[in-house]
Amino acid sequence: MLVGSGISAFALTPASAAPVTAAVTTTVVTKAAAASCATGKYQKQVEGYLKQLGGFGTVTVDGKQSAADCAAIVKFQKRYGIQPAKGLAGPTTVDVAKRLASTKTAVCKPKKKGITFCVNLTQQTSWVMKNGKVLYKPTIVRTGYKGYRTPAGTYKINKRTKKEWSDPYEVWLPYWQRFIGGIGFHQTTTYIHDKWRGSHGCVNLLQADAKAYYSVGKIGMTVKTFGRRAGT
Repeated sequence: MLVGSGISAFALTPASAAPVTAAVTTTVVTKAAAASCATGKYQKQVEGYLKQLGGFGTVTVDGKQSAADCAAIVKFQKRYGIQPAKGLAGPTTVDVAKRLASTKTAVCKPKKKGITFCVNLTQQTSWVMKNGKVLYKPTIVRTGYKGYRTPAGTYKINKRTKKEWSDPYEVWLPYWQRFIGGIGFHQTTTYIHDKWRGSHGCVNLLQADAKAYYSVGKIGMTVKTFGRRAGT
């Protein structure tokens, strides 16, 4: 890229029946919560990946949707910008979960001292390491598409602005951190999970991740990109 260049439920009960209202309401809410997420085609796979990743709540790997599974999947979908975030284990959810669960952070071979931003172009994931240890866990990214492939290599952040204007594409690039030519990290301006889309070389991030990367980034920090996005 050239820059510059609960479902909730309630029961209306007559006053005379007040003593049993709590019990009835509890039952209705429980059923509603369990039924609030449909069971997707990839239910068991997603359960397995979320259990492996951890941090999204209790998940039972049995291929059967439950209130706990539903909550965990919704939390995962919200974290990674998957729409709609309604707990259905569909193709986008399983794809993102698989990519994250299979990302091996050690392959980045970070610097022993300092910060290293890592980008796996093959899996379309990224993470940050500090002094050889994971600082920010893997998240999803979108890099250059055919004709605008993001190059693999080791670079240094050489420019940072909270909001950079792209002249050729006439769009603002929030949390901009350039590391080679007109290529850098920035918040995506479109739905990151559209597989047919791609950047013009930049590493697109979700807003939360772009902000986190910007908060830790400094001029001169190392960026390592490796692998190759399919189709580029």
